[in-house]
Amino acid sequence: MSFVEYSDEIADGDVAVVYLGRDSTTAVKVRHGGRTQTRYGAVRHSADLIGRRYGAKVTCDRGGWVHVLHPTPELWTVTLPHRTQILYAADIAVITLMLELKPGSVVCESGTGSGSLSHAILRSIAPTGHLHTVEFHRQRAQMAEEEFAEHRVAHLVTVRTRDVCKDGFGVTGAADAVFLDIPEPWEAVPHAEAAFKARGGRLCSFSPCVEQVQRTCQALSDHNFEEIATLEVVLRVHEVRTVSLPPPDFGPPAAEAPPLPAVALKTTAPPRQMAAHTGYLTFATKPRT
Repeated sequence: MSFVEYSDEIADGDVAVVYLGRDSTTAVKVRHGGRTQTRYGAVRHSADLIGRRYGAKVTCDRGGWVHVLHPTPELWTVTLPHRTQILYAADIAVITLMLELKPGSVVCESGTGSGSLSHAILRSIAPTGHLHTVEFHRQRAQMAEEEFAEHRVAHLVTVRTRDVCKDGFGVTGAADAVFLDIPEPWEAVPHAEAAFKARGGRLCSFSPCVEQVQRTCQALSDHNFEEIATLEVVLRVHEVRTVSLPPPDFGPPAAEAPPLPAVALKTTAPPRQMAAHTGYLTFATKPRT
């Protein structure tokens, strides 16, 4: 099992995702003799998981059932243990696209946090790219490093504990892309500039407040970045449901005509409530030097 390579069968030591429903998933460390309790009953690792194919429907000991899925960055984002506020799929999708990530890309990231974006970056740049991720908090950095090893992507990532605003990323002239998710990203812009390869690359900064965006954009302009643009991703998921509609009124029916039945059809409805603002994404291009 690896987050960047697919395996057919569940093995001892794998991280598997137990899928109970659309809004209920949990990540499980598979071990001989282990048990995972769900609301549908217990899943026995030795009897129910090890040797089974990923995607299998597993019956729990109380008669209920779950699906066991191969881990992916998308599933990890909704199951990971939160050490910090994380980025979710809508922002991650735009970030990886706009940073032009591809196999072989070298990326500098700060901060690592809970590793939600890190896993998506690693899948995009595998098998020959590399992620240099910086986390100021030593314990969070150690936990992220342990997770990368457990998920078998450690060969693709280097974790450093340092203050990126003072000490930089620890690399010079190496990056194709830089991502910043820190309180004062404008302080890290000079270090981001130094981290880029001579041919330049793309930068993204995530900030929840527009005042942070203003200062970051000014710093990017002062350091000769180009194509500076800020956007906000708002995701609205529509619910598909069946509704029953009465027939249209075409006037008085003929005396002998039976009443028309109601018509059932599929339609969509927007959510009555939705989370809108997550943060602002500021993108810029470092030109060739």
